[in-house]
Amino acid sequence: MIESYIKSGKIVSKIRSEASKLIKNGLPVIELVEYVENEIIKSGAGIAFPCNVSINEISAHYTSPLDDKTKLVTGDLVKLDLGAEIDGYIADSAVTVMVTGDNLEELFSEEEIELRNNLITASADGLEAAISTVKDGVEIGKIGHAVEDAIRKHKFNPITNLTGHSLEQWNLHAGLSIPNYNNNDTTKLKEGQAIAIEPFATNGVGYVNDVPGTYIYSFMKNKPFRMAQTTKVLKYIQKNHPSLPFSGRWLSKEFNDVRLQMAMKQLSEAMAIYPYHPLKEKSGGLVSQKEHTIIVEKDGCTVTTL
Repeated sequence: MIESYIKSGKIVSKIRSEASKLIKNGLPVIELVEYVENEIIKSGAGIAFPCNVSINEISAHYTSPLDDKTKLVTGDLVKLDLGAEIDGYIADSAVTVMVTGDNLEELFSEEEIELRNNLITASADGLEAAISTVKDGVEIGKIGHAVEDAIRKHKFNPITNLTGHSLEQWNLHAGLSIPNYNNNDTTKLKEGQAIAIEPFATNGVGYVNDVPGTYIYSFMKNKPFRMAQTTKVLKYIQKNHPSLPFSGRWLSKEFNDVRLQMAMKQLSEAMAIYPYHPLKEKSGGLVSQKEHTIIVEKDGCTVTTL
């Protein structure tokens, strides 16, 4: 088990580093997403969830739909969030990169550039502070306190309704939530647990809301449907993506796009599948994120995704 967590972590770390170097003005988001997902498969691992590329005030849960026309633009704060699994044991990691370019200083003031860089530092410091608190028996609320304190030192807010999470085999969100503020949760971590810690920092109010559009889903339950196409799509999902999140884009190779969209709408409304909406900072603030997966130890932890 530990060996699989370590192996998936090394794969994610390598691909995260390589993909970050591709981030530049004019890059189509779908190219970045497909590069990450293809590299995970080439490495011999499985994709733990669709690669997320969330930009500026979008905090999480954006992955490219089929024929996505979105491109990265100079000054964008890009959250690159990726995951791989070996035998179902998951590595989940994220980094924030500002899109630079020759015209960055023409488009943005020194203060605006500094704001973006400081936001990146704030979430990174929040993650470092959290990791330094992790050990067997630590209370979850104390981890959140460490994150919050580190982010507020930079005069930013943590996003309070986004959390890290525990990991188990084939289970990306395994029950525990790791807060980004002190929620006074006295639940204690236990040696051997796998945890993804992911601080989000913002110059906004620190709360996210759903926005229209869904591009990531999870299978929930088998249900009967009158339309044969909807039943066929659900059976395909249950067979190929029974436990981990998947992208609607992945299904487009198997099904006609128009009919697929109709089926996905029916399945979502019936809660046969769970739709993940992109999440936007409520006040439109910029958002940064940094994430590592760790294994809890008696007197500390091992970070698998360094």
